Amino acid sequence: MRKKKLIKNTLAAIVNQLVTLVCGLILPRLIIAHYGSATNGLLASITQFLAFFSMMEMGVGAVVRASLYKPLAQNDQDAVSRILISSRRFFNKIGLILCLYTAALMVYFPLAVDSRLGFWSTALLVGAVAFSSICNYLFGIVYAQLLNADQKSYVQLSASILTTVLNTAFSVLLISLDASIVTVKVAAAFVLLLRPLLLRWYVGRHYQLNFKLELHGEPLKQKWNGLAQHIANYVLKHADTVILTLFSTLENVSVYYVYHLVTNGLRQLVEIMTTGMSALLGNLYARQETDKLDRAFSAFEWAMHTFVTLIYAIAGVLILPFVQVYTLGVTDADYLVPAFAALLVLANGAYCLRMPYSMMINAAGHFKETQVSAMLEAAINVVLSVLLVRRYGLVGVAVGALAAMCYRTVYLAWYLRKHILHRPFRLFLGHLAVDTAVAGLTVAATSWVRLSAATWAGWLLCAVQVGLIAAAISGGLNLLCYRRLILDSFALLVRRWN
Repeated sequence: MRKKKLIKNTLAAIVNQLVTLVCGLILPRLIIAHYGSATNGLLASITQFLAFFSMMEMGVGAVVRASLYKPLAQNDQDAVSRILISSRRFFNKIGLILCLYTAALMVYFPLAVDSRLGFWSTALLVGAVAFSSICNYLFGIVYAQLLNADQKSYVQLSASILTTVLNTAFSVLLISLDASIVTVKVAAAFVLLLRPLLLRWYVGRHYQLNFKLELHGEPLKQKWNGLAQHIANYVLKHADTVILTLFSTLENVSVYYVYHLVTNGLRQLVEIMTTGMSALLGNLYARQETDKLDRAFSAFEWAMHTFVTLIYAIAGVLILPFVQVYTLGVTDADYLVPAFAALLVLANGAYCLRMPYSMMINAAGHFKETQVSAMLEAAINVVLSVLLVRRYGLVGVAVGALAAMCYRTVYLAWYLRKHILHRPFRLFLGHLAVDTAVAGLTVAATSWVRLSAATWAGWLLCAVQVGLIAAAISGGLNLLCYRRLILDSFALLVRRWN
């Protein structure tokens, strides 16, 4: 059963990522071409100012999922219901706070940012972007956490696929009809409301939950620790855009956002490999199946290091040619910044390498114990970015992000070794050595690849060449260094863990 759910979750995640990637490339390009780079930068800034709340589920949501693993494994419906009652009360409060925050932002943001749309249009744009997040907290987020913890991510991913496609279709139609950017985003807000309503309907039909039970004590004891980690994670991921908005120009924000489309798309692609794994690791940990847990984690760790290094090494070579083709004909900003591109790829690669360790730590419920390191990571990013942005611009904020992400990736691997799985730290260092060799050899071996023409066909030709070379290098080095682990990993794919 666990294997079937993992396969369903992974397939749904692949489709969702492909849909998100394609739609995420279509809309910004249309917005830049139709409304200009300043408008695209304005939307990126609004999104980042609201991201603190829209990503809340990554903080408290992780605590909810960790709390649900054991009662779901024991089929304790009353315990599941009490956890959801507590989490719903908490998220409803967050939704109300988000309403107040949005109202304040609708007044402040148009005054703080030099927008060509005017005060009222900018205020409406803020409200439209925030609307779907508010509805998610009030109607859907609790049900999404239940499905994720119960290894049914494929249900909420299917709802996301549907709403993403509908949102893109309506937006493209409205842009083609020369509608204002405000009209486009208001329509998108109502389309995205469909997702939480679908999740609520599905859970009501497939679970026997009782939201009238009385709570005896607090079932989510570490929710504030999860919230603290979320705040730090928000600062880490979104400080760059905020700092550029405050200390630079909207054109620079737009440049950052275009590169972010690539690196964030790759990050989401990496997360496909983790879909279902968090629930699987949590289930094994809750059942105290130590040997299966250690083998599953070792295979997962190797797969993540191999995949992350491969795609980010390829991205390091191809990102500048991609941006060159993507922004062809756009002349109101300089989108080709090689040093920034390299640093941003490295920073996001370092972030993705931590995923196996952070997922295992969260599955074990160690939120309070790792809270300080999350805050320190955010502080490193903010301090370095603010100090460097005035002199180095985009490169300065990328340096801050890289330093912060490298620090916490190493910390999480060390913490896991010492407090949860007790694995030798040299295993992590060995993976890093192979990662470095694969990336370095890929860059060196593809130095001759050039974009023959600024077209998608020319870029795809380069991508095929670079991809084949990188895959050969990665495959060869991993077979040389991890032959036994590779065989064990493939054996796990064809066996049942239950």
